[in-house]
Amino acid sequence: MELRLYDTLTREKRTFAPIDPARVRMYVCGPTVYDFAHIGNARPVIVFDVLFRLLRHVYGEKHVTYVRNITDVDDKINARAAERGVSIREVTEETYKNFKEDVAALGCLPPTAEPRATEHIGEMKALIERLVKSGNAYVAEDHVLFHVASMKDYGRLSNRSLDEMIAGARVEVAPFKKDPMDFVLWKPSDAGEPAWPSPAGIEKAGRPGWHIECSAMSWKHLGETFDIHGGGIDLVFPHHENEIAQSRCAFQTPVMANYWMHNGFLQVEGEKMSKSLGNFVTIHELLKDWPGEVVRFTMLQTHYRQPINWTLGGLREAQKSLDHWYKLTSDSAPGYLCADAVDALLDDLNTPKAFAAMHELRTEAAKGTKPAAASLKASAQLIGLLQLSSAQWLGFRPASVAVDENKVVSLIESRNSARKAKNFKEADRIRDELKAMGIELEDTKDGKTQWKVAR
Repeated sequence: MELRLYDTLTREKRTFAPIDPARVRMYVCGPTVYDFAHIGNARPVIVFDVLFRLLRHVYGEKHVTYVRNITDVDDKINARAAERGVSIREVTEETYKNFKEDVAALGCLPPTAEPRATEHIGEMKALIERLVKSGNAYVAEDHVLFHVASMKDYGRLSNRSLDEMIAGARVEVAPFKKDPMDFVLWKPSDAGEPAWPSPAGIEKAGRPGWHIECSAMSWKHLGETFDIHGGGIDLVFPHHENEIAQSRCAFQTPVMANYWMHNGFLQVEGEKMSKSLGNFVTIHELLKDWPGEVVRFTMLQTHYRQPINWTLGGLREAQKSLDHWYKLTSDSAPGYLCADAVDALLDDLNTPKAFAAMHELRTEAAKGTKPAAASLKASAQLIGLLQLSSAQWLGFRPASVAVDENKVVSLIESRNSARKAKNFKEADRIRDELKAMGIELEDTKDGKTQWKVAR
C-alpha cells in the first residue's frame, strides 16, 4: 500500500515515507480553550482523525503517535476569564472538557497525547535561550523577539512576497523591533495575567508568545524533526511559518516536519461564518439537533483541501444516507475492506471517491448481497462511521423537537396490538398519526418497532 499526501511546503503530492515506520509521528494544532469550538474548528479535527485512522491501518495502531495540543495560555483566555469574573483555570478546564466531549461525539479517536501549553513552559524557555544564543532572537524591553531577517529562506511555506507577509503577519508594531516582521517569543505580563520567570536574563515575569508553544510541544513529544504537521489553511501564515523558523533555527535542521498538510476553509450557506451575520455555529449547538456521525459524514463529502459550503440541506442528505447505511448493515458484522475505498483514502485522503465506492456497496447491499453490506460496514468504520448500534442510531432525539415519548410509546403499543388483531386499518391510522407528529417507524425483522424523529 502506497500512501500519497499533498505537501503544502513543496506544493506537490508525494509518496509518504516516514522517518521511522515503527513510530510514525504527526502533530496537529489544537484548540485555544476559551469558548465552544465552532464547526470550522471541527474540520481539522475530523480530517486528521481520518488520517490517524488510516496511518494506524497501514502501520499498525502501536506504531503511530498523534499529538494535538491544547493552548491554555492566551490573551483571549485572559479576556474571557475577566469578562466572566472567574479564574483563568476555570475557563480553560471547562472549555477543554466541552471540547473533548464534542469531538468524541463526532466519532474522533483520542490523540496519543494532548499536551497543554502551560505544562511546557520549560521547553519554551529552553528554545528561546537557544535562539538568543544563535543570534536568531534578541531581547528588547523585556520582550524576546525572533529576528526574521536572520533566516534566509523564511516564507517558503506560505510562498508570499515580503509585502504580503508584512500585511498578513498580524504582529504588533513596536519601536523596539529591529524589523516590522519580527515576532514575539516571550512578553512581559501585567498584574493579573499568567506569568512565569522569564528566560534570557529578563527580570520581569512574563508569558510565551503563541508560536513558540507549538514548537516546544512538538519537540517534547515528537522530536526535533517529525513526519506530518497539520492544521487549517488559516494557520499557514503566520503561525506555521513561524513554527518552522523557530524549530529549524533552534535545532539547525533543514525541515521541522517532512509533510505539511492543511484543510480548506469552511463557509455557512455560501457566506463566511461570523457572529455578526448570525451564522456562527458551534459544534456543541449542532450536536443538540444532529448525531455526530451526520456532522462527520457531511464534512467528509468534500475533499479536505477544498473549501466546504456548510448547509442544512447537506446535513439532511447525510442523515438520509446514514439512515439507509445503518438499516442495510444492522445485522452485519464488519467484513472485508473495499479496495477501491481504501485506495481512494491512500490517494491524499480522497474521501469523496471513497464515498462513491461505498455507495456502490450500498447499492449491492440493498439487493440483499450480505458480503457487500459487511464490506460497507467495515469500510465506513475505517473513517469513523457506522460506529453505533442500530438502537443507538435510531435513539437520537433532536433537542429542538419537542417529543412526548410516553405518548409515542403508547401509540406504538396500540398499533402493535391492532396489527396483532389483524386490524390493519387501525394500525395504519396510528402510523399516520405518528407521522403527523413527526415520528417515523421502522418494523424490524424480529418483530420490534423502532422510532425516530423525522427530518
